[in-house]
Amino acid sequence: MNQDWSECVINDPYRTTMTNMADIARRFANVMFSFYAFSAFFLSIGEHLLQSMDDASQLNRSRELPIKMEFPFDVSRSPIFECFLIGQFLYDLVIAFVCGLLNALLVALVLHVSGQIDIMQQDLVEISNGKYDNSTFLLVIKNLIYKHQRIITLSENIENLYTHLALMQVLWNTLVMCCTGFVIIIIVNSGEDTANLIKSVSYYIAIVMEVFVYCFAGEFLTAKSKSIGDAIYESLWYNLPPSDSRIVLFMMLRCQKRLTITAGRFIDLTLEGFTSIMKASVSYVSVLNAMY
Repeated sequence: MNQDWSECVINDPYRTTMTNMADIARRFANVMFSFYAFSAFFLSIGEHLLQSMDDASQLNRSRELPIKMEFPFDVSRSPIFECFLIGQFLYDLVIAFVCGLLNALLVALVLHVSGQIDIMQQDLVEISNGKYDNSTFLLVIKNLIYKHQRIITLSENIENLYTHLALMQVLWNTLVMCCTGFVIIIIVNSGEDTANLIKSVSYYIAIVMEVFVYCFAGEFLTAKSKSIGDAIYESLWYNLPPSDSRIVLFMMLRCQKRLTITAGRFIDLTLEGFTSIMKASVSYVSVLNAMY
């Protein structure tokens, strides 16, 4: 990645492309951190703020911490309760920021790969426009092959970094979405406890968003990898000398193996996979609701 940014310093089109991708990654990180902070707030302090607005609820219900804990003393008295409540909020906030950081890092890495693919496509367009003569063509093709190999290596590193983490996220989040959805149905049917409903819905949305980020990143990476082959095919390679066109055809052949992110190296993270996860969780919720 350092070499990629070093090339951007001496090339304005490269720098513009990569800067745009970095800006998108920064915006996404801000959105993710804000959303997770919002969810952590409703999972801890938000519920008690809503309960405090209802005087009847405060009279009939003893105060409980969001994270169930046992102490040898009464924690429902002020200011002990408020201190523990703030501590649990900070704990939820740290966990939420760690999850947001992992998601933001994945998106930033995928966008970096996307920027390099866009740069490679720009170079292929310049080849099609006849910008390079025969003396420099082989050198340009060599640089493109080297850049393509760097893209493949970086994608494989992303896959190695996130494949096992994605597997745990898919399995665990499917189970959590099932249980949380069942809790939401129970709360809605009871017609009471608005605070718990808001807390459960915010948590459910956060879990769904986390799975969606992984699946969308895999889908986006796959689509961008396919665009390399399309750009090579549209680069007027058939007008090149036979010896040079064969080199381009080998690049096109390598693009047939798409880049992707998998969960445990056997489940492709795509939007189709995301719909399958949602269908599975909804099916489990239906079974639990029928048994309830």
